[in-house]
Amino acid sequence: MDFRYQDPYPIQKDDTVYKKLTSDYVKVEKLGDREILTIDPKGLELLAEEAMADVSFMLRSSHLASLKKIIDDPEATDNDRFVAYNLLQNAAVAVEGALPSCQDTGTAIVMGKKGESVYTGVDDGEYLSKGIYNTYQKRNLRYSQVVPLTMFEEKNSGSNLPAQIDIYAKKGDYYEFLFLTKGGGSANKTFLYQKTKSLLNEKSLEAFVKERISDLGTAACPPYHLALVIGGTSAEANLAAVKKASAKYYDNLPTEGNEGGQAFRDLEWEAKVQKICQESAIGAQFGGKYLTHDVRVIRLPRHAASCPVGMGVSCSADRNIKGKITKDGIFLEQLEENPKRFLPDTPPHLEEAVEINLNKPMPEILAELSKYPIKTRLKLNGTLIVARDIAHAKIKEILDSGQPMPEYFKNHPIYYAGPAKTPEGMASGSFGPTTAGRMDVYVDEFQSHGGSMIMLAKGNRTKEVTDACSKYGGFYLGSIGGPAAILAKDNIVSVDIVDFPELGMEAVRKIEVKDFPAFIITDDKGNDFFANLAH
Repeated sequence: MDFRYQDPYPIQKDDTVYKKLTSDYVKVEKLGDREILTIDPKGLELLAEEAMADVSFMLRSSHLASLKKIIDDPEATDNDRFVAYNLLQNAAVAVEGALPSCQDTGTAIVMGKKGESVYTGVDDGEYLSKGIYNTYQKRNLRYSQVVPLTMFEEKNSGSNLPAQIDIYAKKGDYYEFLFLTKGGGSANKTFLYQKTKSLLNEKSLEAFVKERISDLGTAACPPYHLALVIGGTSAEANLAAVKKASAKYYDNLPTEGNEGGQAFRDLEWEAKVQKICQESAIGAQFGGKYLTHDVRVIRLPRHAASCPVGMGVSCSADRNIKGKITKDGIFLEQLEENPKRFLPDTPPHLEEAVEINLNKPMPEILAELSKYPIKTRLKLNGTLIVARDIAHAKIKEILDSGQPMPEYFKNHPIYYAGPAKTPEGMASGSFGPTTAGRMDVYVDEFQSHGGSMIMLAKGNRTKEVTDACSKYGGFYLGSIGGPAAILAKDNIVSVDIVDFPELGMEAVRKIEVKDFPAFIITDDKGNDFFANLAH
């Protein structure tokens, strides 16, 4: 066979709408007969800084249109519409630039493709990192990165660095970028399955997808943009394609394969997987049709003895933005500046929520919740204690040392969350829920000591939590994952640190809330909303 080179990912066009940031920092120089695009490294810094700022507060118009579609769909459930409407309201708050769309402002990720006729003269990663650093220092974003000092000792980096920066070589005289901020919830819902040729038939693949959709759950804040990638020259190549496909980076791939092994989108299977997601009835967090906005299925070449399959999502905080540097200047993808235009004239009709006074003694709050079935929509008013991963580990250390459970953990519901920085003049920074499942290991022990009797977070939980709530009379309440900005603006009245201040965003806080939206997910009788869906 004759030699043939095939571009592995032949993206056929770029229909992105860009805005021009500046004509500065770029010039064309001659090197013999070749023209070289010379970029002042300050241009890289500027582009990264602006990209991280825009993507933290704005979303793509197409993503917002998908949310409006849910509200307009007569087949959507009330809960689907409630989530979609809240997410659109959240976008309208975030675009003002004070409160980021999600409190988990993510790991900063940069993928660059640098033309061989582009010259910067520096370590590009350093200047891109400096731009990222600038945004996280200047804006009300959260520092989520922890760095290891030893195998088991960690500390917050205090800057949200390091970033993940991957730069590839390509032909040409321009530099193109994909910037992402990936939150922990959606990153944790990236799966790799090492399969074989036996998967590659209609029946087996459909059964596999149906089984694995349940792995997604709601912890990563649906509705999702779901990516399913089948094949890959390595597991690493497969998962890299998953991430880019979920960011719509591969939307303009071909739709059929060839003998060179080009990647392609399978539109037929995209429709099939989307239907499977709709029929799962998981919905946009609390039951319904819209677990996913859409699906991308990418087929890749593979080693004959291996068939990696990857699945991942971009969540309701769909934070992806393209950039490019050409001889004409520095450009950034135009995100939506007026999300309010996607809001309906009137809110979707919903049954009245049940108001719960959290300032009553814990036994009275539990007795009140016990009157209502799972799926009941609530409005919470009063005091919550905020604690997440490290704080739970600290509480366990206290119990293990023979000391009693702190009274605040017994007297108040526990909200699993960690806020972004507080804007000047506001009570709170963006302050949405984190994934409940990470705290599942603590629930039985804590409830046995009278703590964590009411928990508030996002996503589905294990049977161990259901069993503990049944045994000790506890409840798990689900909060909408995603609308962190509007929660901070409309529902959180005050925030005070009560323990472990050295933990930064992981410190234990006391917050006062008004009309805080939630649903009963797990009750004191052994009922679990998500387990019911599965059956």
